[in-house]
Parts: sequence; C-alpha cells; structure tokens
Amino acid sequence: MAQDTDPVGNGFVASLARPGGNITGLSIVAPELSGKQLELLKETVPKVLRVVVPSNPNEPSYMQLRKETELAAKALKIQIQFLDARSAKDVETAFREATKRRADAVLVPTMPIVASQRAQIADLAVKNRLPAMYGQPEYVDAGGLMFYGASITDLFRRAAVYVDKILKGAKPADLPVEQPTKFEFIINLKAAKQIGLTIPPNVLVRADRVIK
Repeated sequence: MAQDTDPVGNGFVASLARPGGNITGLSIVAPELSGKQLELLKETVPKVLRVVVPSNPNEPSYMQLRKETELAAKALKIQIQFLDARSAKDVETAFREATKRRADAVLVPTMPIVASQRAQIADLAVKNRLPAMYGQPEYVDAGGLMFYGASITDLFRRAAVYVDKILKGAKPADLPVEQPTKFEFIINLKAAKQIGLTIPPNVLVRADRVIK
C-alpha cells in the first residue's frame, strides 16, 4: 500500500511497527493531520467559528478522524459539526445542511466516497462561498481552495523501495509501515477569488504550490 489513511483501523496490519501479515507500505496518517488543516484554515479565515466535516461514519478510520478533529477544534475554539456523506447522493444534502447551520468553512477529509465526488464538492463549496480545506490535492486541481497533507508523489516514490525489498525476498510482516516525511500545502487563488477571499500574505508565502 502506498497511501492508506489508517492501516491499523482499516485492518490491514496489526500495528505500524509490526504489520504481522502479508501487507505493508505507507500511511498518509490522515486523521492526525486534521489539526494542522484546521490551524491553516483558521489562519486563512481568522473569524471562522463553525466548520462542517462531510464524512462517512461507516469508514473504519471515521472514529479516529473524529477524535483528532474534535481535539484540534477545541484547542482552536472552533465548533465542529460532522455531516453524513455515506454515498454520492448525500454530498449535496450535506452542503445544504452546512448552509442551514451557517457554517463558516468546510474541512473535507480523505475518504473514498467523499473523494469520488471531489469535483462536485469543490464546486458546491465555491457556490456556497465556503472556504474549504481538503485532505487530497486532487480537490484543489478540481477547483477547491486549499490542500494540506502528505506528499502523494513522495509516498509513491518511497513505495518503490518496498517493492524492491519484497522482490528481493523480504517479508511484508517484517517491514514496518512508514508514515509521511514530506508534506505539501497548495492554494488555489482562482477559488479564493470566486468566494471573495483574500489569502493572508503570511499564509500564501508558506504554500508549496499556488494555482493562479
């Protein structure tokens, strides 16, 4: 695996240090990143008070994601509201609910069902003039505002090292699961302009890539 969100929670490995089975590789540690994502969102929109998180409670990593996000939100004095997005048809409903609850911003985690609707989600965020932080870079390329997370390119490059070791006889059970060492921050200025948001200079200067 090159980029799993929660290898232990998803049942792929017994532990990161000792996988114990026939699967190993890299984790993107998505749940633990929510704190940094909220922090950047707060710096970009200082007045943000209410953030909604469209997510799928059926995902194995959901509880860990919720725990980490709520802890980070409490420290930043942000109210977090998780909205169900169990299927593609729930996405638009979730955004209607976000508007109804007067949300100030959206945090979109890394989850398969949610990710499959990334173009729709990015479009809905813009239409509802909601600043959004995403857990995958593809959202920003699809018109979303910001991404912060593990460098997917770096993870795939490092995955090749695992392939090499296994082809040379190493057992997956003996190869610890590695976590990201390189992270990326991407900002889409087109999306910012569409929602009438000015990115603060101190935030913009930290971006690894800026879409103009």
